[in-house]
Amino acid sequence: MESILSVENVGKIYQSAGKSLTVLKEINFSIVKGSTAAITGPSGSGKTTLLGLCAGLDRTSSGSVALNGIALENLSEDKRAALRNQYVGFIFQNFQLLPTLTALENVMVPMELRGTKNPKYKALDLLDKVGLADRGHHYPVQLSGGEQQRISLARAFSNQPAILFADEPTGNLDDETSEKINQLLFDLNTDAGTTLIIVTHDLELAAKTQRIIKIKGGAIIADDMVAHA
Repeated sequence: MESILSVENVGKIYQSAGKSLTVLKEINFSIVKGSTAAITGPSGSGKTTLLGLCAGLDRTSSGSVALNGIALENLSEDKRAALRNQYVGFIFQNFQLLPTLTALENVMVPMELRGTKNPKYKALDLLDKVGLADRGHHYPVQLSGGEQQRISLARAFSNQPAILFADEPTGNLDDETSEKINQLLFDLNTDAGTTLIIVTHDLELAAKTQRIIKIKGGAIIADDMVAHA
């Protein structure tokens, strides 16, 4: 089975006030195309740092990350940005919508960056899929947290990414809204056939994926396939 993400002996060290802080050490795993996985662990364990390295948002201190067969450490900032734009989708805990754009325009942004033809029609279809077809003209400030995260879901899938990284996607939402967003995330992911990697401390959410990678103190302490009934 073909792997879309390969992480080999990855370490990350930050320099702060003349001291070295090791955040990750000797991380190894690969993710098969079209699969779902969760990265879990306590706060400060290095989950979000690892996500940033996997997505090419940051550089490793040691080891290598390959995304869709392309080694990230050899690429310039511009080439990594181009790679992300081509293959990667993101969902963040704090939504990260552009406040000066409407919901519809936010969903259209990644498609416009890629030069997609008729992005408005595709964006409208995605808004319909997340149940917000009638809110396209609203600005983020006019939407609830759950609605903003639905918009960010639509935006994440707009580029038909090969891999989607979700960092605590329901961390800022109440339980009922979280459940709806999680279901929507998995439904959209199944429809699109995207590889999905979720960073979360929510074990119920993690259990919905096919695989759980547990991190503690910057190292992997468990890597288990999930049995689904």
